[in-house]
Amino acid sequence: MTRTFCVGKPDDQFKKIYNIVLTAQTTSISCIKGGMTGAEADAIARNIINQSGFGEAFGHSLGHGIGLVTHENPHLGINSKDALTDGMVFTVEPGIYVSGWGGVRIEDDVVVENGKLRLLSAAEK
Repeated sequence: MTRTFCVGKPDDQFKKIYNIVLTAQTTSISCIKGGMTGAEADAIARNIINQSGFGEAFGHSLGHGIGLVTHENPHLGINSKDALTDGMVFTVEPGIYVSGWGGVRIEDDVVVENGKLRLLSAAEK
């Protein structure tokens, strides 16, 4: 689970980027369904970030499985054919990283239950 904090008063750039990432993350969590591929799931967040003009600044995948190792199946990325099925636990972690400025990532852990995502992490965003 990852949260981004601003030390001091957030400027307009921080607010803008934070809200884009938050929208990408919450939309992904509400729209990802069992049976989707990792690429389809990734596309939900990636389309939001691309449409905001920060597509090149989202340099990693949307998420990965959680289990015995840090990064395992399923992979939620551009080329992932991994099918998302009930019982799978993975991260949903879009981010925007701007060279010379900083970055924003919001990550939660989820499980697929009855074809929908259920949040496992409960930290405030």
